[in-house]
Amino acid sequence: MTPASIQHLSERDEILARLIRRVGPCSLTPRRRRSPYEALVRAVTYQQLNGKAAQTILQRVRDLFPGKTFPTPHDLVRAPAEKLRGAGLSRAKTLAVKDIAEKTLMGVVPDRRAISRMNDVEIVERLTQVRGVGIWTVEMLLIFTLGRTDVLPATDYGVRKGFALTYGKPDLPRPAELLAFGERWRPHRSTAAWYLWRSLELPQ
Repeated sequence: MTPASIQHLSERDEILARLIRRVGPCSLTPRRRRSPYEALVRAVTYQQLNGKAAQTILQRVRDLFPGKTFPTPHDLVRAPAEKLRGAGLSRAKTLAVKDIAEKTLMGVVPDRRAISRMNDVEIVERLTQVRGVGIWTVEMLLIFTLGRTDVLPATDYGVRKGFALTYGKPDLPRPAELLAFGERWRPHRSTAAWYLWRSLELPQ
């Protein structure tokens, strides 16, 4: 994100400013060229898995469609559920990625141009109509694909754990508490969330 976001957060929150100094510059670089469809399929695949396991499963899914960088919505709609399950997707995730593909073809999941004209609330309302896509999944798309600057994923375990660690709290904050505290970070809450994630990687 921008130096302005770092300056704003540092001026508004002394404790977060110390974390920013320890971590260094923010290297969050959204993948804006990735379509909402692909971002959602990836996010659903990664749900409740560690990164390496999810990456392996996603690659197996991609291998089902040789010659393509990523399967198209038509590919996933036509793919037998048994093949997707065989690649490692659970039954629930198989149903979810097929619904993402179907709703992309229907226009419920917008393309890159259409989604760029929508605000965050509109995007959440639209995409949570898709099976297996909750608010957290949409928040990940907003931050890591669309580059929206003011998203605070208050239900995310890593963000909550990072907050407790950074602010010396014995318990994880409730999402409502984190949202209330994070009001001071507006309009750069995505950057604040990124630093809270990074706090978990620092030596304690």
